[in-house]
Amino acid sequence: MKTSTRIPILLAVAVAVATAFILKNIKSDNTRLATTAGAESSASFAAAAKLPKLLDLGANKCIPCKAMAPILDGLKKEYAGKMNVEFIDVWQNEDAGKQYGVEMIPTQIFFDAAGKEMFRHTGFFGKEDILAKWKELGVDL
Repeated sequence: MKTSTRIPILLAVAVAVATAFILKNIKSDNTRLATTAGAESSASFAAAAKLPKLLDLGANKCIPCKAMAPILDGLKKEYAGKMNVEFIDVWQNEDAGKQYGVEMIPTQIFFDAAGKEMFRHTGFFGKEDILAKWKELGVDL
């Protein structure tokens, strides 16, 4: 094998190993922090209005997250007073990602009015799917 073909292959292997190492460490940190953060997040949620809440954890530069932004904005306006809609950029606020145990973005977490997590979804989630999920969970908006 020529030296010119070995270098890109070695670089690709090095990148893959480094990525696997980083992802493994992030996952173990999230697992550890998610178990301690549950009580914290429930307490802070209880202080907020007693409404069901849709929390979207993503990033402003993530393509599926960008696609969800107008959906979330629309839901926030259309269901004001009936449901809270919140977005947290986990690339700017890494602690929030760890607090909620986020492993992939976007992640949507559905909370009942008492602050208890009811459902979690990862990936793009359209408006009709979100509304159908609330209905399925027994939340009448």
